[in-house]
Amino acid sequence: MEQKLKSLTTQKLILETSFQMFYENGFNHTSIPDIMQKTNLTKGAFYHHFTNKLEIGKKVIENILKRRIYDGFIAPLKENTTRKIPDLLFSTFTERINKFSEKEKELGCPANNLINEVGCSIEDFRLPLRNLMDEWYKILVETIEKGKEKNEIKSDVDSAATATLLICSFEGTRGIRKVYDDDKLFNNYLNSVKIFIKSISK
Repeated sequence: MEQKLKSLTTQKLILETSFQMFYENGFNHTSIPDIMQKTNLTKGAFYHHFTNKLEIGKKVIENILKRRIYDGFIAPLKENTTRKIPDLLFSTFTERINKFSEKEKELGCPANNLINEVGCSIEDFRLPLRNLMDEWYKILVETIEKGKEKNEIKSDVDSAATATLLICSFEGTRGIRKVYDDDKLFNNYLNSVKIFIKSISK
């Protein structure tokens, strides 16, 4: 039992360290020796848990990135029982923006960074990355449909198109913000989201 806990702790250390290094330096510019040095693990200890960097990358996507998207965008929508849908949509996207640290603003979205860097060049990553986006998209569509059922969202609103717009505008803003030194872009995004959600609300 103690050995199993130690093994799980080591796996967690490798994944969390790898995630941070991929985020800061990029997947292609992070090597296994870099990760071993950062974690202070021996070669034997490292390869006991993971065989190569691709395996680590998939686990980072399926565990850390998936959890980040779930906690930030899916859980607030699934667990809501009281707020009106337009308010819920607005708060989910804007509160996330407002909580970013300066480092997160500078580095952008880790999932989107990985998509842009290797999403089309590493086949093993394409499906798990797409699954992340699909799960987010699905809950957004369901939430917008629920808003229409509650007569809080206009009935002629295209739920699929709206979900796509919300995701792409958020991710695009995070990506473009990396080349700016202030929050004007974020502020413009927040205002535009407010205007857009008001336009689809009843």
